[in-house]
Amino acid sequence: MIDQHDDTVAGTEEESFAALFAASQSKSGRLKPGEQTQARVLHVSGDWVFLDIGQKGEGVLDRRELADEEGNLVVAPGDIITAWFIGGEKGELRFTTKIGGVGAADRSLIEDAWRAGIPVEGSVEKEVKGGFEVKIGSNRAFAPYSQMSLRRIADGASYVGKKLKFMILEYAEGGRNLIVSHRAILEEEAAREKELLKETLQTGMTVTATVTSIQKFGAFVRAGAVEGLLPVSEISWSKVKDVADLLAVGDEISVVVKTIDWDNNKFSFSLKDTLPDPWDTLVQNFPVGSVHSGTVSRLAQFGAFVTLTDGVDGLLHISKIGKGKRISHPREVLKDGEALEVIVEGVDRDNRRISLAMAETVRAAAEAEADMLSFRQTTNQAPEKMGTFADLLQAKLNK
Repeated sequence: MIDQHDDTVAGTEEESFAALFAASQSKSGRLKPGEQTQARVLHVSGDWVFLDIGQKGEGVLDRRELADEEGNLVVAPGDIITAWFIGGEKGELRFTTKIGGVGAADRSLIEDAWRAGIPVEGSVEKEVKGGFEVKIGSNRAFAPYSQMSLRRIADGASYVGKKLKFMILEYAEGGRNLIVSHRAILEEEAAREKELLKETLQTGMTVTATVTSIQKFGAFVRAGAVEGLLPVSEISWSKVKDVADLLAVGDEISVVVKTIDWDNNKFSFSLKDTLPDPWDTLVQNFPVGSVHSGTVSRLAQFGAFVTLTDGVDGLLHISKIGKGKRISHPREVLKDGEALEVIVEGVDRDNRRISLAMAETVRAAAEAEADMLSFRQTTNQAPEKMGTFADLLQAKLNK
């Protein structure tokens, strides 16, 4: 009984110790091969980049992975990078940002990359039916069109010859049948950037954005990791008839962040808010009584809207249009796009309203009033009543 009890206690102690050991290993934060981590670049020495991985010891990464085509480093000490743990080798913690240049002898690395979710580097060889042929070391893979970009591909030929990072979606036939995705890389990068933007992006900020799509109702623009709508009403202070006249896909523009909705992934921007508001200098440029050339922009039952300058329209009331003649609609006298001279009769800066009159009508009225005044003055200066013929004869006899 005693021996059995001792064996039971010993077994329990062994199990407890194993559980404690496993827990201590978990708490130590030890990385497993294929695990992703954020690392800070410490320094560069020779062919290696040394990394701070937030644990005891330093990580090392091949310098070539962080260099451009000319061999220049694209990172500096202090930069944060995303890396994958490969394993320990000769007492070093080895990391990679991608697996590339894999030969047939190292095909197992591709399988490891697939299982661990580590990116691989591949060269886009050519465009084929449904997508692209990608070469990863000596292995060939297929990247469907839908897995090459976040948006629809307009020019497939532009990808040919490029070296890109891919995630392996399917691994079959010992690596001879591979389906890869560059889109997965882009989505992961966008997700990380979006998390950072949540801390910094605010309404009212001015940011640089790239036009990604032109629509009748506006344009879609991408600012970093977020894409949103630039409504046609927010493109210019003046009325925009065709968005394509002002913007093109690929244009880089400065826009103001108008709305942010992280939950529904909806954002809106304004180009207009980065431009001078013509109403700020309206009183100086369009004082009451000043004459201006304008263009009829819209006809309504109650009058005509006349564009004086970009973003500034004034109202020519129907009572000011008919030259004294009663009309039922402005189209009886005016037409869209017609140029005419107008006089500013009133300015309401707060409500952004300008009342206008036709210069021709005002001049005619002024001339008529001047003629009447002249006539009155002439009448007042005329000699008094000359009298009858008898009065004149009597005056002659008196002399």
